[in-house]
This record gives sequence, structure tokens and C-alpha cells, in this order.
Amino acid sequence: MGRLIVADLDEPDASPGARVSDPALRVALDLDGSLESLGNSMDDLADALAATGGCDLVRFRSTSAPGSGEAHLAGRWLFQVAWRQGRGRAIDTMLPPVDLVHVAGLATPPTRRVPLVISVDDLRPLRGESRTHQRVAQLRRAVAHGATLVASSRSASHEVLDVLDVERHQVVVVPPAVPTVAPTLDGRDLVVNVTGALERLLDVAEALVELGQRTGSQVIVLASDEAGAVVRARASAMRVRSRRDARSALAGARVVLHLSDGARFPSFAIAALAAGVPTVARSTAINRELLGGAAVLVERNEDVVGALEEIMAREAHRAVLISAGRDRAVDFAPVTAAKAYLDLYRGVVQGWSA
Repeated sequence: MGRLIVADLDEPDASPGARVSDPALRVALDLDGSLESLGNSMDDLADALAATGGCDLVRFRSTSAPGSGEAHLAGRWLFQVAWRQGRGRAIDTMLPPVDLVHVAGLATPPTRRVPLVISVDDLRPLRGESRTHQRVAQLRRAVAHGATLVASSRSASHEVLDVLDVERHQVVVVPPAVPTVAPTLDGRDLVVNVTGALERLLDVAEALVELGQRTGSQVIVLASDEAGAVVRARASAMRVRSRRDARSALAGARVVLHLSDGARFPSFAIAALAAGVPTVARSTAINRELLGGAAVLVERNEDVVGALEEIMAREAHRAVLISAGRDRAVDFAPVTAAKAYLDLYRGVVQGWSA
């Protein structure tokens, strides 16, 4: 097994040859595993990778049926349980010849002849009591066999390193592709995106409803089915919508409140910035890293309503936030993610062959 040498993507390349420009690089990309409510971010990444011309891309699905133009994995269903444990048939023996395999879901099939890259976009299985979860053992096994893990932020990478107890060079940071959204025009709603921070929302629910009444805005809550049921029971004045409606909800937003436990990449918040919707979020490590200077970050729950009201009332303040948000969102566009991943793929393949 070869060494894995992955440079920090924030540092300049050691040489011009370190960048991916050779179309002969063959990459197999698993389209299953996206956690994105705005669309399949792996589809967006695949399209952006193909558009660069920097690699020959083989698209496949590890857990669902293949679509048009995607590689067919004969007998895939026989190995799905084993792949969740990092065991089973080597995936590269089921695909056309490739130089690297990239997966992002719970399936982490082993490879025999080529390196494996695993995006770890959801930290929930690594936290608290879940540290004994199959996911921890799965990822440790994959790394022991030479896989490279990709965290979505520096904050997330520190957590992955701490929980899995792996070497620093085995975890690299590349933000995922945030699906492209249309600009929001004349939005009126106060849209709350809640992921794992339900009690924080309930603490300010009454104040948010009052703010909506003062400003003529409907309060829309995007939540999971389970969290949505709680909101309906305890804050019935809010309108709850499924995460599947995230794109249409964003199209009607005047301001976004992003409440998260920090376990997942804040794609919805970044999409809001890209759409020109000012955003308020908690001042967590991941939000300071990714949203700082572009969104309004608040330390205390009691500061949320004041920050939202200022954004809704002051047009000059809105204009500054909209401009800063759009500039920041460029850093997470599919084309940006594709270029970063191409650099990563080249470094992993070179290190594997060394």
C-alpha cells in the first residue's frame, strides 16, 4: 500500500504540476449519500467535475439503482450491508478501469488497486454515545486500509481527528458543493432552518412570531418530520415545511435564521447567501469559520430577534450583507468544489503510487 500525501488545500501548490489538468485521470464518483435538502450535491459536484475537463468521470450509485449514463454494479444489493462495515467486494473490481474512487454516503466499500476518498459530511454518528456506532469502526477500518477522509471544514476535521484518532495527513478539508440556487427577489418570509437545535428554536418561537406580525412576514420553519411535529404542537403559529421544500422556501425569504448543532455543513445558510438573502446564525466554531463576515453571528439566543429585526428594517444594512454574502458563497459553488477536489484526487493518486 502506497503512502498518502495530501497537501493542505489552503496552501499554494508545490509546483504547477500539482494541479489536475490531465484528462487521463479516471475518477469514479458515488452519487449516493448527499444530505443536501436543496438537491443532490453529488450530482452538482459530478456535473462541475465533468465541465472542468480535468478528469474522465465514472458516475455510479452504491445503494440505489443507476440512472442513465451511470455505471451498473452487478449484484450491488448483495454487498450493501458489508459495504456499510467497510467490507465486502472491492468496488473497483465492479467498475470500469479508474484511478480513484470517491464516496460520500454510509457505504464505504473497500478498493483493491486504487485509493478511496470518503467525504464525511455528517458528524452526528461520531458524537457522544454514538461514538460506538458502526460509522466509527467503519471509518477507522477504511483509513487503516489507506483511505483519505474529507471533512467539510477545519472545525469538522478537528472533530474527526479527535474521535477517530487517525493521523493528520489522513484527513483533508474540502467543502462540499453547495447546489446553485436562483436569486431571491422580493422575498417576504422569515425562514428558519433548524437542524439539531430544536430547543433553541422553541426558546425564541414566540418572539419570532411577534416579529413576523410586526413586519408582515410569515415565519416558515424547515425541519425534519420529527422536529416539525414538535414545532406544530408547541408553536402552532409557525408554518412548518419539509426539508424537501427548502428551495421554494428560500425563494420566498426576506431573511434566514440558521439554527444548527454544527454537525453538518451549513449548506442552506450558504445557499441563502448565494441567493442574496441576509442570514443570521449562531456563533459556533463552524459558523465563524465559514460564515463569519458574511452572515450575522450571534452569541446568545436572546440576541437572535434583535439581529433579525435590524436586518428587516435597515435597507443599508441589508445591502451590505447581501453583497458580502454573495461574495462568500462563491467559495462554495460547485465549480469551486470541483477544482478543489481535482487537486485532492491528483495528490491522492500520486501519493498512492509513490
